[in-house]
Amino acid sequence: MSLLEKLYGPFFDPHNWATVITSGQDWLIILSLVLIECLLSVDNAVVLAAQTRVLPTLKEQEESLFYGIWGSYIFRFLIIGIGTYLIHFWEIKVIGAAYLVYLVYRFFHNRYSGNKKKQRTVHTGAKRLTGRKQFWAVVAQIEFMDIIFSVDSVLASLAISSNPVIVLIGGMIGIACMRGVAEIIMKLMRRIPELEPMAYALIFVIAFKLFLTIPAIDIKIPSQIFGLFMLLAFAITIIVHFIRRNENKKEKEKKTDGD
Repeated sequence: MSLLEKLYGPFFDPHNWATVITSGQDWLIILSLVLIECLLSVDNAVVLAAQTRVLPTLKEQEESLFYGIWGSYIFRFLIIGIGTYLIHFWEIKVIGAAYLVYLVYRFFHNRYSGNKKKQRTVHTGAKRLTGRKQFWAVVAQIEFMDIIFSVDSVLASLAISSNPVIVLIGGMIGIACMRGVAEIIMKLMRRIPELEPMAYALIFVIAFKLFLTIPAIDIKIPSQIFGLFMLLAFAITIIVHFIRRNENKKEKEKKTDGD
């Protein structure tokens, strides 16, 4: 079997697709992947949208995002194939788990150390260009940022499920969500700020799950159970938010009555 067949053969297996599409358990995993993709990609969507603002017309801005999203789909397909192959090497699993833990550390360190500096910046080189050169420069920047953004998502997704078709479907839906409902997700996260730290707490659990699969330990947590765990964590976070909000509301009412 050639290397290309090993990397991308599962994508062209009709039986694999049929099994995934008709399996309720697989769709549960896909839903959990979409949630992770959306929650972790809101700031990415903001950066990508900001990049398009250098273009003079709304039509060009929308067109650049259109080309960008198709480029995202193509690259996601390529990187999932490579990642599915590499993730079988235990050294890659250790490096991947360590990288995910680093992402969690960076988030909580910046959050609680008072460092609000943005981790990612918008490239402004396209501002110096004009016409179609400027347009294609923006498209190139969008593709470059998509490559950077997708590494985290693909690594986390492969730690949840090793089936590339499941990861691909979850990633494609997640990309569409990131571009199409980024503003809605931003509003939701502003209303429920606990969602962001919850997402990174899940990333830590995903890193631990990935590390457990190295040959020296060889403990595998079923993807279906982990998908249920993620949905439960999401639901509990929302419940905790409303409990806290009600408690704060009662405390304010008590202070008002006391005055």
